[in-house]
Amino acid sequence: MADPWLALEFGVDPAERIAQVGAAHEAFLAAGAIPDRVREVVRRSWERSARLDPEATPPVDLTDDALADYRGTHPLARVLPLFRDLLGGIAQDGAHLMAVCDAYGRLLWVEGHPGVLRHAERMNFVPGARWDETHAGTNAPGTALALDHSVQIFATEHFSRPVQRWTCAAAPIHDPATGRLLGAVDITGGDHLANPHSLALVRATARAAEAQLATDRPVQPGVTTVTALGRDEAELRFDGRRIRLGRRHSELLVLLLHHPEGRTGEQLGLDLYGDDRLHPVTLRAELSRLRRVLGPELLDSRPYRLRGAIRADFTTVAERLDQGDPAGALDAYTGPLLPGSDAPGVTRLRRLIDGQLRAAVLVAADPALLAAWTATAAGTDDLVAWQALARALPVGAPRRPLALARIDQLAGEYALPRATWLQRS
Repeated sequence: MADPWLALEFGVDPAERIAQVGAAHEAFLAAGAIPDRVREVVRRSWERSARLDPEATPPVDLTDDALADYRGTHPLARVLPLFRDLLGGIAQDGAHLMAVCDAYGRLLWVEGHPGVLRHAERMNFVPGARWDETHAGTNAPGTALALDHSVQIFATEHFSRPVQRWTCAAAPIHDPATGRLLGAVDITGGDHLANPHSLALVRATARAAEAQLATDRPVQPGVTTVTALGRDEAELRFDGRRIRLGRRHSELLVLLLHHPEGRTGEQLGLDLYGDDRLHPVTLRAELSRLRRVLGPELLDSRPYRLRGAIRADFTTVAERLDQGDPAGALDAYTGPLLPGSDAPGVTRLRRLIDGQLRAAVLVAADPALLAAWTATAAGTDDLVAWQALARALPVGAPRRPLALARIDQLAGEYALPRATWLQRS
């Protein structure tokens, strides 16, 4: 049985295939009909792309400093040398490009021969551009992300006409610890890429990247990092050490990070215990123990505040939202802040982060962002977000039946009428 993810079967004439699929593409644009000779994976993708202008090029989301900052903190930056080792020779041979994108189809790196890069720029195949199916139609990185599967897209199989001179193969990459989709690696070039070797190469490269991510956890000398999202007890990492803090120390550290200007003992007491349960002696003892964990060089008193280079996952979410980058914020968001904490200050901050992230995703109305939000602990029961996702997805999109089923389930749990909304969908 032929591999459905490969573009050409053995012995098929590429020129003849280009003409056949090109005619099918024009027929689809004119009448919406797709002949049987088009691959099923391409047929479905064309249907998902039908609302796009076939002459348009994808938009550029990130440029200059915003792109550099985002790339520098993205997990795939850690395996960029591996991509260059495995695919760099191909990318420099004058006929191919190597590209890496994030989970939302934004190209992070596009590398290759300068002449090939100049040709690719004409269709906005450049770092910072959105190549998910929603913005670029059928293409290997975008379709690989939509289906979470490696795939080849050959010439006229691309939905956008400006892209039909190219052939590409891409494979998705996942976080080995969580299974979260991180992005995809792609090779793009001419018709000769439509062979089993190119697809096998990107598949192997993606697996090698996941293996390296599993064993390579970066340590930044002089920088303390705090992980507090999606876990009840924060983790502190510095100088190659990993320390799991207790509940109270986790809450205190989060509160101090949220108030870099410092907090008095009374303010921390209110944030930690509430109005009617102030325990100044207990608080001072907890802060003293926290200072022993952090070191006196990291924690000041009068007021209590942190010193030095300290990075936290929840502050990264807030920073990216401030920059107008909901996709980057979702990349950094791994769950609610200290979900088991009932400290008033932590509870307020948790609701603030989740609410701001949710609002940014709903305003963007991007199906990739909405799908990512509804996959989080905070978004899985968010009926409004599921409805927005169903509206954003075209009929025939793989996720749409799942969204409609979840809407039906939540409407029943909340005892809400569902028939009217479903009929409009």
